[in-house]
Amino acid sequence: MTSLLTSRLLLLIAFAVASLQSAPTTRQLAQSDPQHDLLDKLTGHWVMRGTIRKQQTTHDIDAQWVLDKEYVQLHEVSREKDAAGKPEYEAIVYFVWDAKLGEYACLWLDTTGLATFPPAGVGHAKPERDRIAFVFKDPDGGGTRNTFSYDRAKDEWSSAIDNESPKGVLTPFARLMLTRK
Repeated sequence: MTSLLTSRLLLLIAFAVASLQSAPTTRQLAQSDPQHDLLDKLTGHWVMRGTIRKQQTTHDIDAQWVLDKEYVQLHEVSREKDAAGKPEYEAIVYFVWDAKLGEYACLWLDTTGLATFPPAGVGHAKPERDRIAFVFKDPDGGGTRNTFSYDRAKDEWSSAIDNESPKGVLTPFARLMLTRK
């Protein structure tokens, strides 16, 4: 009887181990959902052209997966230079899909010094098919909306940035297109 019980116990343990090894991990599940796939479309080398504050601009962008493919890190550098010869603008941005909360999050760090830690430097966006509309809130109730839209046919992104007053009035700040290098 002990031998039969031991055999069944070993068989049960072997089955459990095999099931665990073949079951997808939380990370694998997160990386195979449509929201994670949309972030993947953002990776690569881009040229961003358009207007910021009604001024024409061109920036170079490099975006890649980092930290075991948990985050997309975007490095943005303007081609325009300041008086010292440094880029007029530079940013490091992190995008993540949080499956538990069902939303994207974005941490925006740049040379303007305006992106402070919560709440202004962190944006959140609910999932949409080919759009990620981040909302960055200011303590006064206003904020910034940065809507990234992906065009699958052209493999291009657009970014529309609007400032929002505390009363909810939107003012265009930037209209940009990202094309692959």
